[in-house]
Amino acid sequence: MDKSTHFFGQSVFGQLISLIDNNIIIRNSRKHKADYYIKRFKAKDHLISMLFCVFAKCCSLREVSGAMLGLSGKTKHFQLEHIPYRSTLSDANKRRTSDFFAGVYNDLLKKYHYVFSDSRIKQVIKKQIEIFDSTVISLFQDILKCVGRTPANGKRKGGIKMHTVINVDELVPKMVWFTDASTNDHSLLKKLKPAEDTIYVFYKGYNDYKAFKLFCEKNTGFV
Repeated sequence: MDKSTHFFGQSVFGQLISLIDNNIIIRNSRKHKADYYIKRFKAKDHLISMLFCVFAKCCSLREVSGAMLGLSGKTKHFQLEHIPYRSTLSDANKRRTSDFFAGVYNDLLKKYHYVFSDSRIKQVIKKQIEIFDSTVISLFQDILKCVGRTPANGKRKGGIKMHTVINVDELVPKMVWFTDASTNDHSLLKKLKPAEDTIYVFYKGYNDYKAFKLFCEKNTGFV
């Protein structure tokens, strides 16, 4: 790829979008029926809008819509067909399955895996090391009082919990799983597929003897 011709005149965001293979979007859209009964705001537009939200550090759908409307006429390199209104984004977030976005992410990770991979660790220990942990993201506890559980002390744990699995020789997560904030960390272990060439690293909050037994049966290392 000739950088001088391929990226000439494009914004940084436009350059990043150009690296997303359109066939990956189409394949996942069909697989997860992401565009069924949708006439205007297609899955690709939704994906680009959410990516713009992340890179522009928007805190609300109103900010996303307003910022993108301000770019009207300058979205050629974004490959965006329709700039969404706030209500359009809100409806799309409710109706379109998150499996579509997960599928696109996983396919892109497979395609560009060689860019992130650093095989030096695996060359030394001959195994793949995966680290997992979780963090709670607060969701306006005073407003969303119904979120989370109410323990004996009356304190709520409002928000969502993000569980993440990452290979030590890569720079991006292998898996991200969202649950309510009160979900115990060891619940993540049920979603793993133990392999003989893998070592899991986690802290004591993931203590689960049934999972440890399975790891031993599969010759999967864990620390």
